[in-house]
Amino acid sequence: MGEWLRERLPEHVDVAAMLAGERFVDEHGRPVRDDDPYGPHRFVWFHRDLRAEPVVTAPIHVVHRDERLVVVDKPAFLSSIPRGRHVMQSVVVRLRAELGLPDLSPLHRLDRVTSGLLMLATEPRWRGPYQSLFEHRAVDKTYWALAPLRDDLTFPLVVRNHLHKERGSWQAEVVPDAPVNAETLVELESEVDGRGIYRLTPRTGRTHQLRVHLWGLGIPIVDDPLYPVVREVDVDDFSRPLQLLAGEVSFTDPVDGSARRFRSVRRLPLTDLD
Repeated sequence: MGEWLRERLPEHVDVAAMLAGERFVDEHGRPVRDDDPYGPHRFVWFHRDLRAEPVVTAPIHVVHRDERLVVVDKPAFLSSIPRGRHVMQSVVVRLRAELGLPDLSPLHRLDRVTSGLLMLATEPRWRGPYQSLFEHRAVDKTYWALAPLRDDLTFPLVVRNHLHKERGSWQAEVVPDAPVNAETLVELESEVDGRGIYRLTPRTGRTHQLRVHLWGLGIPIVDDPLYPVVREVDVDDFSRPLQLLAGEVSFTDPVDGSARRFRSVRRLPLTDLD
């Protein structure tokens, strides 16, 4: 069991110390020991110590709210869900309290460092119908990114390749000669201060897809901490938000058949106050 816990839990969790302190217990409350044999379908319970989390002061804008759906415009550095070292400073934890919706849950993922629109279901009964839209690629999503200009690129253009990200690796990578699993339409929309504002329309949803595709074009997104190189950035440094904005979503409502379209209230370039 000790070996399994070390493999499953993040590196910053001191599994050895927690085992020694009998802080892992089974469903009967019995302490789990390092040399206990692994058993499938077992439950292991524990409470981990939470660090003091600096507050992300940029606002969460509620773009839309009805009985089934909440759409918010989240700032950079705020996790969508409680995860790792970010628990209280997550959209779900904060909005469950602020909106009085204890069952609020996200319908899709948005990286912690990415700003923009996030859709959430108000109750479990609505989660399935709306989440199926994302599973069947029935949601049109548009992003905007601030990135360098290149005179030798002609827009619009489409990037198509195969992306793969290993568990535990910071960066995704392009796999040459593998079947295409990632596709993005890239358009140059305007210029600001010698940089371009690009409109990005992903036709697939691979991890870090937009960031890798712009990097591959030689125009990495401004203030990206991972591409082209991994930068050592303190987890609580909110000074340089990634200049990527999930700006618009549109879809046909699976419950009442109405046309839905939501737009971010944020604009590029983003600051640490946005």
